[in-house]
Amino acid sequence: MKSHFEMLARYNAWANERLYAAAALLPDSDYRSDEKAFFGSVHGTLNHILVADRIWMKRFTDEGDAPATLDAILCDTLSELRKARRAEDARISGFVDGLSEGQIAGNISYTPITTPAPVTSPLSPLLTHFFNHQTHHRGQVHALLTRLTGDAPSLDLVYYFYEVNKKAKS
Repeated sequence: MKSHFEMLARYNAWANERLYAAAALLPDSDYRSDEKAFFGSVHGTLNHILVADRIWMKRFTDEGDAPATLDAILCDTLSELRKARRAEDARISGFVDGLSEGQIAGNISYTPITTPAPVTSPLSPLLTHFFNHQTHHRGQVHALLTRLTGDAPSLDLVYYFYEVNKKAKS
């Protein structure tokens, strides 16, 4: 099970790099335009992904900042956000790398933002949710990029595998 989550952490960082590279090609007005997505714009949605990651990482590790709202804007510019994203992705990989199979099979307790009653849950499905949540919102950014530019990078997991396998052979 651990190797599966390690792969998801690395895929997550790979997909984020591709998405941020595409977002960097947008004019700032398009990057910030309210496209009526759940978090408005590419900027708002990328911030939300980082917000949620920080909230979950605080729950998982009891370290770091956890924003109080899901729509917080943590970084005002794409370059600041990209730097923070890379740091968070490294943090996520380090966290997952440091887990034991026993920890993954164990429980954690936390208090949700939306319903402030403590919850105890198995870690494994929470990690699955954590990575799935990122994929869900990256898909929204992908749709926004497609709407704004007519093009967006492939984020399919299989393309990550192709790239990793190509690098391993060279």
